[in-house]
Amino acid sequence: MKKKIICLFLPLLLLLFLSCNSDDEPIALFSSLDATLVDREVVIDNVIACAASNQNSNAVSVFLFPRDGASDINFYETESIDVDKNDYSEYTRNDAGLVAVFNGYLLKYEIVPEIEKWVIVSFEEEGKIHLSNPIRLKQISKPTEYLPQNIMIQPSNMPIFSWEDGTFDDSKIYFHVVSNNNNDLLSGTYTFEKMFQYYKLDNVVLNITEQEPPALEINQDYNFTLLAVSEDNWVNMFSEIQFNVQ
Repeated sequence: MKKKIICLFLPLLLLLFLSCNSDDEPIALFSSLDATLVDREVVIDNVIACAASNQNSNAVSVFLFPRDGASDINFYETESIDVDKNDYSEYTRNDAGLVAVFNGYLLKYEIVPEIEKWVIVSFEEEGKIHLSNPIRLKQISKPTEYLPQNIMIQPSNMPIFSWEDGTFDDSKIYFHVVSNNNNDLLSGTYTFEKMFQYYKLDNVVLNITEQEPPALEINQDYNFTLLAVSEDNWVNMFSEIQFNVQ
C-alpha cells in the first residue's frame, strides 16, 4: 500500500493498544512513524518546530507551533543520530506530555535524552498528517547558549531589536517573540537578518502572529525572546530580555 505525500511544511500520528497477549498486557501497534503513515495523506515539512537544551538541567525542550485546527499532536525519536533521518521506520513514538509556552500559543515537549538523536513532531489537520522537518538534537555536542547580553534594543513605541550570534555561527534563521507581563505572545516572527522592528514586516520571512498585534504602551514592561536556529532546527542561542517602552 502506498503513502500519498504532499510536500509543504511539518508532523502527526496515532498509537493504538490492544490487550490480546497471554499476559493481558497491551501490545502497541503503529509505534513507528512509518507504520502510522500507511494509507494516510501526509504533508511533509509543514509543522514549525525546533529543539533546545535547557539552561539548568539535562532536559531538552522540543518546541512547536500548533496551528488552529491541529489535533493529535505527537513526536517521534530515533535511537541515535547514526540513522537515515528521512527513514520514518527509524522513528518511534515518545509519550512525553505537552507543556504550554506563552500561555499555549506555543507548546513544547520536555525530554531527557541520554544521547543525541533525531526527532520529528506531527499533528493532524483537516484529515491529513503534517510532519516537521527532522530535528537534530545537539545537547552534548552544541548545547544551547543563553546569552541575553547579546541582544541590543533601541527603545520606543516601535522598538528595534538587534543581536549577535554566540559561539556557534551556523544559525540560519532567527525566531523572535514580543510578549507582555502576562506572558501573552503579542508577535511571533522569523527573520534571516539579525534585526527586527516591532511591528514592521519588511524583513520578516515567516509570521506566526495570528492577529494584528497591539500597540505597545508607554511605561509598560515587555519581554523579547530570541531563538537562533540552525538549518537542522537546533537552537544555538536562546536569549530573553525585559524592556520598557518610552
